[in-house]
Amino acid sequence: MNRSNLEPPTSSFLIIQTAFIGDVILATGIVEKIKNFYPNSKVDFLLRKGNETLLENNPHLNEVIIWDKKNGKFLNLLKITSSVRKKKYDYIINLHRFGSSGFITFLSGAKNKIGFKKNPFSFCYTRSIEHEINNGKHEVERNNRLIEDITDKNFALPKLYPSTADFDFVKKYQRQKYYCIAPSSVWFTKQLPKEKWIELIKSLDPSCKIYLLGSASDHALCEEIRSTNAQCINLAGQLSFMQSAALVKSAEMNFVNDSAPLHIASAMNAPVRAFFCSTIPEFGFGPLSDNKKVIQIEEKLYCRPCGLHGYKTCPEGHFKCALNINVKNALL
Repeated sequence: MNRSNLEPPTSSFLIIQTAFIGDVILATGIVEKIKNFYPNSKVDFLLRKGNETLLENNPHLNEVIIWDKKNGKFLNLLKITSSVRKKKYDYIINLHRFGSSGFITFLSGAKNKIGFKKNPFSFCYTRSIEHEINNGKHEVERNNRLIEDITDKNFALPKLYPSTADFDFVKKYQRQKYYCIAPSSVWFTKQLPKEKWIELIKSLDPSCKIYLLGSASDHALCEEIRSTNAQCINLAGQLSFMQSAALVKSAEMNFVNDSAPLHIASAMNAPVRAFFCSTIPEFGFGPLSDNKKVIQIEEKLYCRPCGLHGYKTCPEGHFKCALNINVKNALL
């Protein structure tokens, strides 16, 4: 591509992704790509409150704008919209596909508004594309399509930047070889059942420690698993996002569901085995690490996948997509 036809490298960009943890992590690939093409540009990122620590220490970001969606959501939306408009961005790249972020984009006054056609405010975009699920493309590829006309068609991998303090904090857990397991998910049907995790743990190298990771709300599940094996240490709720990222980086292997810890592993290029139960990797949220493998049911089920995000219970009542997984395939 002739870069003389592109916007000058001093352009200002705002990337919007106000969805969940994994979505923000995958969006960092866009940050990497823009700064690679426009090293002198100013790049800001708008996300929901609670996810801002994911972008700590990112050397490519000028400012992280935080929208509190839980307290005074709509009043804060108006404040954020006004603040964004005053910044007069050259480009707004909206990865979020719902109305709130479209509203911000619509009133931003940005020269170039780019996003997915699914957003109800896409009529105001200067460039919009389809967001196609189940076409074999990864989400980072779909995101990259938004900027390929000002960069190129090659996507950049997502990346997190734990600090030196984060790496120092987890050194006490790294005195011997270890595995990391993140057994929980927000959605029941995306989560490998407890008995399957216990079965997997019994097959792991007994000389290695096993760290169970998750949020404070995952502590009870991790404790039930920990109680079955002396190798396990329950760290759920004890590590920050960046400390967890630092720990998974050097693990012998990380075992995860189709959930946020999978994307943390990808962003750290950490070895990972990802269990897919009700969802499928063809949706575009599979692992990206060099050392990766998806483990899923080997038989065809008429009901799988049952949905993009999973359910609180199995709609068919049997949950075969999880219970019939051969966890030992993760060790091959």
